[in-house]
Amino acid sequence: MTQHNIPRETFLGLSRLSLFFALSRTPHALLDMATPCLAALIWLGTFPSLRTVLLGLLTVFGGYSAVYALNDVIDYRPDRERIRLGAFPGNDKYLDGLIVRHPLAQGTLKLGESMAWIVGWALIALGGAYLLNPICVLIFVGGCFLEAMYCLMWRTSWLRSIVSGVVKTSGALAAVFAVDPQPSPAFLVLLFLWLFFWEIGGQNIPADWTDMEVNRILKARTIPVQFGPDVSARFVLVCTVMTLVMNAFLLLRKPFLPVWFSLGASFLVGVFLLLVPALNVYRTRERPQVMRLFNRASYYPMALLILFALIRLVGTGGNMWTK
Repeated sequence: MTQHNIPRETFLGLSRLSLFFALSRTPHALLDMATPCLAALIWLGTFPSLRTVLLGLLTVFGGYSAVYALNDVIDYRPDRERIRLGAFPGNDKYLDGLIVRHPLAQGTLKLGESMAWIVGWALIALGGAYLLNPICVLIFVGGCFLEAMYCLMWRTSWLRSIVSGVVKTSGALAAVFAVDPQPSPAFLVLLFLWLFFWEIGGQNIPADWTDMEVNRILKARTIPVQFGPDVSARFVLVCTVMTLVMNAFLLLRKPFLPVWFSLGASFLVGVFLLLVPALNVYRTRERPQVMRLFNRASYYPMALLILFALIRLVGTGGNMWTK
């Protein structure tokens, strides 16, 4: 069949669907899904049951799709102002712009259909979370509330970055409760700190930095606007170093065998994806380096998930699933 024989509605349907995936920043969300999977794998030391994995993946995808889309809906008006000022030029090198940035604010989606998309995925996430562990429902609802608070604090306080760090850890904490109803509080604290510093240094500050000039015009209260590039670069570097430190403490608490190989390999991953680009940001203060840090840092949980999964598979002779 040639392209001309395919009904026009097919192309329109695919195009519309891609806009909804853009609303949920699906390319980024797919990478973020590695974070709860990684947390569960580290805590258990093995793979959960196949049922838990499949239900968990559906739940996590629904949760991230709903929360990212919620961010765009709440930020609808500020995003329109930023678009008017040219904040989001086409740039396929930026992970969040692989499809289109903020389709609702750009007028390619309507508010009603965007809300229906959010509600649909939220219901899927809630149902899956309840089946995994009702505590996960509370964590998901709390994460949605904090995400809304984060958006509303855009012109209020730079402390919104702290809220963002809490939100980004919620999926991983829920995943641990999904595979064990009574996890170690000490492990949860280390897990929280590890992902918190990764989010602040590798995601939140770089994302706000890329829009710093427009945010300054609009009187936003982000860390780059509030403190400037020099202090922001120091924040990024400190948070990146703390991410590597917390990762080491976490693995010593729940080691993968052989422990020193796991520590060394994960450290090298962190150096390549976090520390080197963070040092480049600290050295240059240039926007392209900031974007490079954001993009590389987004792959950090996925890279570690692949690494630890391979270590586990080798250690068990390919026996993947717990009973």
